[in-house]
Amino acid sequence: MTFPQGTDADTGPGVRRTATFPIPQRAGIIVFRQVSRSTRGFFRSIGSRTFFTRDMIRAFREWQTWLPLTLHQARNIGVDSLPLVFTVSAFIGAVTAFQTFYQLFPGAQLSAVAWITRQSIVLELGPLLTALVLAGRVGARMTAEIGTMRVTEQIDALETLAYDPVAYLVVPRFVAAMLMLPLLTIIANATGIAAGYLISIAATDVTHNDFVSGLRLTFDRFQVVYGLIKATLFGAAISLIGTYEGYITEAGAEGVGRSTARTVVISSVMILLLDALTAVYLAQYLQS
Repeated sequence: MTFPQGTDADTGPGVRRTATFPIPQRAGIIVFRQVSRSTRGFFRSIGSRTFFTRDMIRAFREWQTWLPLTLHQARNIGVDSLPLVFTVSAFIGAVTAFQTFYQLFPGAQLSAVAWITRQSIVLELGPLLTALVLAGRVGARMTAEIGTMRVTEQIDALETLAYDPVAYLVVPRFVAAMLMLPLLTIIANATGIAAGYLISIAATDVTHNDFVSGLRLTFDRFQVVYGLIKATLFGAAISLIGTYEGYITEAGAEGVGRSTARTVVISSVMILLLDALTAVYLAQYLQS
């Protein structure tokens, strides 16, 4: 049986439009159809992202295409982000040390300032804030670049010239992000701790010996490795999301804007999710 068609988003061949139902039933039908549409869209998105990841893995075979471009992308992601990373990590390290000093209870050892600053930056703030900042700078840039190429048909031109667009556009950014995020995290950690040291010496009663002894307290190499594992996962997430959203961009300049905004939001949520999952599975190995 075929029902009359309308302008409802859920109508199609053989689907009855909402307005033809009795009024008491319409609210439930609208909710059901919205949930159904959202569920279909969610699984469709997972499927398309899975196929995109599969195509990217296959594109690694074309190393002659992506390898020469990786160095250029590493400069865009890593070197060009250094001023921002320096600024953010310096302020975070200084504020963390300053706040820690004034939150200590009377009689507490001043070396605790350095210990808390080190633990906060190396385990959490360094990799997390670096990734969140780069999600806005690097992820949005990836989406804007690839999205503009999509709407101006440059990606179609690459296919016409027998280039694999995924190997040419996606793989270099993915490899560069996974390599540069850990390096930027190391720089952010060092900058944050150095800023914490300077503010502690200059503005509090903490001495050089107090800070150095606190830095060495219960230190383990896995603490650094733990932060680098996080940074590597964050780099993979930022590059995958940024390139995917740019690759599927539609509807001209407006579509590029929507894709860019979606990249920042999804990347930020994914970074926080990966941060939580990493803590759940690896935090137990941090026990001194």
